Amino acid sequence: MIHPSPFYSSSLGSAYLADSLDLMPQIEQGSINLIMTSPPFALHFKKEYGNVDQGDYISWFLNFARHYHRLLRDDGSFVLDIGGAWTPGQPTRSLYHFELLIALCRDVGFHLAQEFFWYNPGKLPSPAEWVNVRKIRVKDAVNCVWWLSKTPWPKANNQNVLNEYSPDMKRLLEKGYKPKTRPSGHIITKKFKDRGGSIPSNVFICGNNDANGPYLERCKEEGVKPHPARFPSQLPSFFIRFLTDPGDVVLDPFAGSNTTGQACEHAGRKWIAIERERSYLEASRFRFDLGPPEDENPEHGVVPVRASNSGRHRAKQRNDQPLLFE
Repeated sequence: MIHPSPFYSSSLGSAYLADSLDLMPQIEQGSINLIMTSPPFALHFKKEYGNVDQGDYISWFLNFARHYHRLLRDDGSFVLDIGGAWTPGQPTRSLYHFELLIALCRDVGFHLAQEFFWYNPGKLPSPAEWVNVRKIRVKDAVNCVWWLSKTPWPKANNQNVLNEYSPDMKRLLEKGYKPKTRPSGHIITKKFKDRGGSIPSNVFICGNNDANGPYLERCKEEGVKPHPARFPSQLPSFFIRFLTDPGDVVLDPFAGSNTTGQACEHAGRKWIAIERERSYLEASRFRFDLGPPEDENPEHGVVPVRASNSGRHRAKQRNDQPLLFE
């Protein structure tokens, strides 16, 4: 359970102003169903939200990861959104995020359930030196998303994240088809039928361009600087539906603007958000004064969550008593 008073809370979760290394020891072992987070990446250039050098990143992050392993239920999952980096001064890629993945499995004891990839088609061409000036590389527009689990058998159900069938598929289901062997050798049998939607792949195609979204509008109205590195709501929304059930507990130890907590609200999951920067947490409250995030119409792999009015909860400032998860 958590004892410190939350910075703010709703009927489903609480946000805490703290360093997660200080707060996570106070959370009960085996009490978390999903850890969904996007920490500062090991970029060459320093960012205002703080990021660790590539050479120190693995040992720095493993301090957090050991807590994650302790906190997860045996059927729980840890989903990590992490971007790549370039070798300082060279047009070659750093291996830090791959080395981190191996260390998480070999040193901490996680299992790699599956790797996902988030492609952001609207990302600016970078790094400028190699892409725009010397023109010897193409822009980097993909983040790796590692789905890790405490045991080889995490809770998951891909029927909760089905995509709508394509027009061609709908026509095929309506008119029927002839069982046959495809050129690849796969045998399409008569058992093939309408199952309510197509199973998504492990590639997300969605932008992160919410320039006119409610969160940024409120930040502008209130004169508050928004978090500079937000991930799109489609990522936590997808994994929350895929890997948890209503009433499960989701933790984001690098909450930032608390996109994960907002996605949990609309999906009916309990949540714990931890963020050490007060200004980011102050602005994150705006997400809970509003309805569900607007659809961004991703091209493939994930559909935003919509909730009924009963699933929306206005956040309250809480400095008097803790919200306990037992």
